[in-house]
Amino acid sequence: MTMHLLLGQTLGFSGNPLTGDWQGTVLFDSAGGILIENARITATGNGAALRRAHPDAEVTNYGDAIISAGFVDAHMHYPQTGIIASWGKQLIDWLNTYTFPEETRFGDRAYADAVADRTLDLAVAHGTTTLTSFCTIHPESVDAIFEAAAARNMAVIAGKTCMDRNAPDTLRDTAQTAYDDSKALLEKWHGKGRARYAITPRFSPTSTPDQLRALGALWAEHPTCLMQTHLSEQHPEIAWVRDLFPQARDYLDTYEAYGLLGKNGLYGHAIHLEPREIDRLAEVGAAVVHCPTSNTFIGSGLFDLMGLAKAALSIGLATDTGGGSSFSMLRTMAAAYEIGQLRGTALHPAQLMWLATEGSAGALKMAGEIGHLGAGAVADVTVLNLQSTLAIAQRADRADDIWDALFPTIMMGDDRAIRDVWIAGVRQLR
Repeated sequence: MTMHLLLGQTLGFSGNPLTGDWQGTVLFDSAGGILIENARITATGNGAALRRAHPDAEVTNYGDAIISAGFVDAHMHYPQTGIIASWGKQLIDWLNTYTFPEETRFGDRAYADAVADRTLDLAVAHGTTTLTSFCTIHPESVDAIFEAAAARNMAVIAGKTCMDRNAPDTLRDTAQTAYDDSKALLEKWHGKGRARYAITPRFSPTSTPDQLRALGALWAEHPTCLMQTHLSEQHPEIAWVRDLFPQARDYLDTYEAYGLLGKNGLYGHAIHLEPREIDRLAEVGAAVVHCPTSNTFIGSGLFDLMGLAKAALSIGLATDTGGGSSFSMLRTMAAAYEIGQLRGTALHPAQLMWLATEGSAGALKMAGEIGHLGAGAVADVTVLNLQSTLAIAQRADRADDIWDALFPTIMMGDDRAIRDVWIAGVRQLR
């Protein structure tokens, strides 16, 4: 099989820049290279040295572009692709007005296929090589996204969204059908190629205790799966949970009581956490996911990134399409920076890039496999043009170092900044 050698400015990480000296975690080479063979990265280092050592490799020279691990979107809803940027409602109104009517359409397999293809095309165009998605209650919606991903050899984590109350009749299942459908889909897809299944209760308000208990039992039977849901996104939502579960100590307890708290748990938003919730999430090794464009678009609040990092929580970054207002992880990084500023911390470009790659991969329990630019990782790669628009170029031309050159692309970049994408060693854009 052909070896590929990509040359350019390589940017990777050896550790977590949120919890220590970020400079000590950065692996940057202004004349670097990565060698790809059999869909994986087999070597990284000085580009000239790799070229001498592998003279038969097919070379792609990206000049001063940044070669990064592909972006990893740790929480999104592919069925909401068509309703992204729908006019401003708060969470519950937004679900009832936009989300639920759209999700009813996904029992039509042809419609689900079309949206799945569109979502993955948009993701790749924006440099995202892995995404984690909620589907709908329809098993067809799960098959659609996994089949679309398999056609691209793309790593996707997804699951049937389960709801048996507080949703339209057309979007409700039952405790038993949630278990049965999820089990059948899990056995069909989990570990097949690059697919991974996530057991998926939407959130506590739309699942009865019986359904949560059934899904907790399924997770106990298949602990290698992820479990994804939502947690503490908005104050009215938290009050609603308190009314629905008066015996619970807090929001997280509505999951914990039914077996839905564990190290493979993935909890989206997690903005308004109680101290006990933070301690328990950290204790079990669960992950929370920062969804900054969604949190501001729907008016949810300001995620405490540095506080939760200090508490030793695993943290991912996500677009949360379509509550999130962009398919771009660059725009998502920019929003994370802006929220950090409002909380009193100016995140460094290295910290933002780590969140969108290594951080999200770690949250998905796929560290070293995706989101990583080191030997052994799958060759999912995103190449960034640091002069993609006139506004960005004129600012980058004044840069004193790589971070000064990269930051304008993080803050102002979009799909035009994505010069190239490789998925499992296959070039996607030309």
